Parts: sequence; structure tokens; C-alpha cells
Amino acid sequence: MDQVNKNYGGKIALQNVSLTVGSGRIIGLLGTNGSGKSTMMKIAAGLIQPASGTAEILGRPVGLETKALVSFMPDRPLTESWMKVKDALQFYEDFYTDFDPLKAERMLQFMNLNLGDKISTLSKGMNERLQLTLALSRNASLYLLDEPIGGVDPVARGKILDAIVEFYNEDSSIIISTHLVRDIERIFDEVIFIRNGELVLHDEVENIRLKHGKSIDDMFKEVFAE
Repeated sequence: MDQVNKNYGGKIALQNVSLTVGSGRIIGLLGTNGSGKSTMMKIAAGLIQPASGTAEILGRPVGLETKALVSFMPDRPLTESWMKVKDALQFYEDFYTDFDPLKAERMLQFMNLNLGDKISTLSKGMNERLQLTLALSRNASLYLLDEPIGGVDPVARGKILDAIVEFYNEDSSIIISTHLVRDIERIFDEVIFIRNGELVLHDEVENIRLKHGKSIDDMFKEVFAE
């Protein structure tokens, strides 16, 4: 992204956002609710356009051409309540040419999900596991996970984080938005702090710990308490 701006009516959602993300990284996009995290993700996914500035994936302007490079897990399920788990997998396989059904089956086993389970009967945590399975089973270059552990219990959070580490493609990158920093910081290689639509920090996790002598969670509390 280079000098990206986005407004909704009179409200600034993103202001002069510039950043570059390399491959083989798990990156935390950290901020409070309303800070601009979801807007950034939707621009990278090609779902909305910036008011100004540019966004590129692997050197290509974000648009129809880059949709095949990006797998986006929004904060609300894309599946329908009438579906069974097997219907959701079939839907993704029909819709995305890069969907890997064998990887999806391995992930389902890891997540303790069954093909015959009805989505309407899944707990929130199990539903999050299914949405993550669908997103990570695509062979994409960039994975965008919007609040993947929001509102789920600690056991489900641990399983979801373990699955991300276990199944993500190391040639790709994952950006994970969250405000639950303490639960998830163990898997991050680098973090981005966003506040009121502006980037206030982008650095490697180890650099932050060495420079400031603090955990990412403590640093987050300090930055967002100001």
C-alpha cells in the first residue's frame, strides 16, 4: 500500500497508510475496534477501493487480477446456515480454482469437524474453525484473517492458532487483525499498530521486545492508552 486514504462520509477510516509486506510472514494487524483494520483488509482483498493512493499484490494493482492471489476470511461467516460442512467445502471448491480439497480434509480432522455436521448446529468456536479451514485451504499468496478468534473461548482460540501455524503455506503471508493481542502474539513474526486510521508502528516482534523490553500486549496497551 502506498499513501492509501479512505473515508466513509465525513469519517476518516484510513489516512496516508503506506506499508510493504514480505512473503513467509505471519503479521498482526492490531488496533481497537474502529481503528481501520477491516478497511485495510477489504482494500487489500479488492472488496472496496481507496479514495486515493495505490494498493498492489505481487506488483499487480489490486483488482480482478489479484483476487486469485488473496484469500480473505471476513469477520462474519460466508457460509449459509442450511449448509452442512461438506456443502461449504463443495461451494469453495466450485467457486475457487485454487481450493485444495485434500488440505481441507486434513484441516477438518485437525479441527475435529465432520463433513456431515450442520453449520446451524456448530458453536461459534467450531464455526470459526470451519471458516479458517475454508480460507487456508486455498493456495493463495496472501491470507487475510479478520478477527479469527473474536468471541470464541480460550480452548477454541488455541486450536485456531495452532491450525494457522500448522497449515499456512510458508511461501505466502498471513495478516491477522485482532484486538486480543495477548492470546495471539506468540505466532506473529511482525506487527502493525493502527490507530484512528493511521499506522503508528510496523516492526518485527523481536525488534520490539529488544528495543522496548516489553511484550507485544504490553506495548499495545501503552500505545492505545494514550
